[in-house]
Amino acid sequence: MGIRVTDIARITALVEPEAQALGFDLVRVRYFKGGDIGPLSEAEEFTLQIMAERPETGQLVIEDCAALSRRISDAIDALEEKGEVLIHDAYRLEVSSPGIDRPLTRAKDFANWAGHEARVSLTNPVDGNRKSLQGDLIGIEGDEVSLEDKKSGRVSFPYAHIQSAKLVLTDKLIAATRPLDSAGADEIVEEQED
Repeated sequence: MGIRVTDIARITALVEPEAQALGFDLVRVRYFKGGDIGPLSEAEEFTLQIMAERPETGQLVIEDCAALSRRISDAIDALEEKGEVLIHDAYRLEVSSPGIDRPLTRAKDFANWAGHEARVSLTNPVDGNRKSLQGDLIGIEGDEVSLEDKKSGRVSFPYAHIQSAKLVLTDKLIAATRPLDSAGADEIVEEQED
């Protein structure tokens, strides 16, 4: 059966208040087949990936991820008890910080990370027929994102045309995003949902 594309909006509407209740900003909600970690035998499982951050740091520590995971699981369970099933497949709930080479998913990300290198894939071509760009973010003004592309120079495109975007791991980015705390990172436990 699986999840329908329209269910992502419903899941986001459920997850966002849970993140906000803990003082976090929701960065991304994804549902996909397979997982980022685990043995190949788990490759057929689905993963519900939730990325969130503390607005003041842009990160979450392990305890934050665990607290948000519990809140999300409880909220999904409460809906299921009322008869609303959001996800019909067995899935893995993965709650994490966006990481250093984070995805850029919100308009404010393009302002906050101006000056850093990013890789952007577009739905509509710019500069002739290019849909893939990489270079330093200049920022966002209104709904236009600007980037100093390594091949084309300054390129601007509508925010709505972004298929995906993420920061590129550079020394400058590492210096700007020193981890808060990595203690316990090897003790992360993922919950299995049926």
